[in-house]
This record gives sequence, structure tokens and C-alpha cells, in this order.
Amino acid sequence: MQRLKLHHMLSPPLCSSHAPLSSSCLRTKSLSSSCTQPSPWSGLETWRNSPLNENRCWGPKGPQSIDNPDTPMVSSASSLAELGALVLSTSDPLAKSKLSHLAYSTWRQHNLPLGACQPPPRPARPLRPQLVHPKEIPAPKNSGLPLNAYMLHNLAHVELNAIDLAWDTVVRFSHFSEVLGEGFFADFAHVADDESRHFAWCSQRLAELGFKYGDMPAHNLLWRECEKSSDNVAARLAVIPLVQEARGLDAGPRLVQKLVGFGDLRTSEIVARIANEEVAHVAVGVHWFVSVCQKLGCAPSSAFKDLLEDYNVELKGPFNYSARDEAGIPRDWYDLSTNNKDKNKKRANSEKLSEVYERLASIISMESENSSLNRP
Repeated sequence: MQRLKLHHMLSPPLCSSHAPLSSSCLRTKSLSSSCTQPSPWSGLETWRNSPLNENRCWGPKGPQSIDNPDTPMVSSASSLAELGALVLSTSDPLAKSKLSHLAYSTWRQHNLPLGACQPPPRPARPLRPQLVHPKEIPAPKNSGLPLNAYMLHNLAHVELNAIDLAWDTVVRFSHFSEVLGEGFFADFAHVADDESRHFAWCSQRLAELGFKYGDMPAHNLLWRECEKSSDNVAARLAVIPLVQEARGLDAGPRLVQKLVGFGDLRTSEIVARIANEEVAHVAVGVHWFVSVCQKLGCAPSSAFKDLLEDYNVELKGPFNYSARDEAGIPRDWYDLSTNNKDKNKKRANSEKLSEVYERLASIISMESENSSLNRP
């Protein structure tokens, strides 16, 4: 099937740095096609220009900084891509979280170049949690964890994967910095930093509850979705920020409500803060997906739908429309009911036109018959 992709994305080290974006195998509509255009998130520039966030601990009143953070060394890395590869090669979850923050901080503070290197085939992982098929994840009552710790462990797993997903995007596509621009890599390194802080909050709260990350099995679905798009920057943007991270916008409020119902207000506040910050990550995905589509001269809406079909990615509701609207994802990109309404409206209009044409044809025919009868 035809796919939206960078002409030379399949083998980055072998390509020419001057190879253009290619739409030779594109089956999406052109930019001139009628479709809903995204409305950028109003907070995007504020998020981009915000100072380094050192609030990696959750205090009595919310996020706060750590007095004497234990930071790993990154002296062997001389570029953002190399720093990202170090994070991906770190297996210990807490060390990965700390190193992710240090990598982003070092790059910003020391004005290191973007650089280019290859990511590891897969991110380094600890021995625990055991990774199983999603259907093999135990139900809360069989997990050995209370409901609040169970939900928090699942979220911690998502956040740890999100660190790797963001850094893999930085490192894997680092060979295309001339095409994508420095802003692309700055944004996804920033996302990785946010995700590392989210994991730190989850890990801290699990410890307060008497548990730790790895105390129950988890799935590898998120990384498998990432692997699908390893050859294609447009697909990576569609699959990860616009589908996987957008699902976090959908699930966040429901998770908060369950935690409040369970009586764990502290955990619910952490989850609510994380869900709120995820809006920026989805907005980043929207911005860069539209940018890539503009370079290829295609309509983002149809490109998004084509990519999900080509990469066998399923959209699942219910959707948090208000959060998705805020992040800038047009509803007709993902909501099948909206698409069906549009199709039904077009079909109804077409049927009405057909009726009009039939009536006109009937009138013309009758007039022709009357005219012939009136002839001498």
C-alpha cells in the first residue's frame, strides 16, 4: 500500500543529507482539498519557552524540586542525539528517568549540537516487570495490588515507555535534522523530559503506598506501536502523539474519578496533573504532523487516516473531545461518527439533487410530448 514517507527513511546512514521529501507514492489528497484545519494549542509557545522544570518530587502541596538530586554522568555524550541514545541504553527505570532530565538539561544549558547517531534496536529494560500479552495482564483483584496502586503502576509503565518513545524519535530521525529542523528535536526532547518527571511522580507515589514499579506484569504494546513507525516520520507522529498519547487525554479524567472514588486524593492529583500536561505532547504531534504534510503537499486529515490504515492502527473511543480540541486535533481526523455524519449529509444532498434532476427530466419530457401533439 502507498505510504506517506521521507524518500530515504528506510536506511538513514546510507542516504544523502540533501535528499528531498518525497510524495511519489502518496495516495492522500492535496492541500487544496477541503478538510478541517487544526487549530494550534494556545499554550504551545509558552510550553516551548518555559524554563527547565525541576519539580521532580510530589510534595504536600504538589510538585516541588529536590534539594540534593542524585544525577548520573553524561560526560561521554557530545550531542543531543548521543544523549538520547544513552537514555535509551539505560535499563534501570529510575536511572533512566534521572538521565532523561539531565540529558535535556545539559543540551539546553550547554548549547550542544543536535548531532546524529543510531538508536539501539530496542530500549534497555529491567528484568521486572515481566512483559506479557495485554490479555495476560491480571485483573486488579488478581494483581496483588490495591486498586490505586494497580492503576498507578499501569500509568508508570506508560510514562516509562513514553520516555523511550520520545527519545527514540529524537535519535532515530536525527539524520534528517536539515529537513525537519531543530525545533522538531527540541520539542521531542522536551516531551521526554516531561515524561521522565511524570514517571518520577508515579514511582514516588508507588513507594509511598508500599510498592514499586515492576511489582506486576506489564505489556509491550506501546513499544510495538513505536517499532511499526521506525521507517517513517509521518507515521511515527500519527501513531504515537496523535493516537497513543491522545488516548491518555481520553483516559485521564476517568482514572482521576476512579481514584477519587477509591479515596486516594493524593494519587488522583498526580494523575490529573499528568493528564493536563499531556495536552502539550499531543499538540506537539499535531504541529509537526501538519508541518511534514505541508512539506509533502498533502492534506493532514486524509494523510492521517491513510497512515492508520496502512499501519493497522485502531482508533478507540470514548474520546475526550474537550481535551482533544484543546490540543488541536480536528474531530474529523479521528471520530468515525463525525465522518459518517459528513458522508450521510453528502449522500442526502446527492439524493436530493438526483430527485431534482429526475423531476426536471420528467418536465422536459412532458413538454416535448405536448409540443409534438400540438403540431399541425
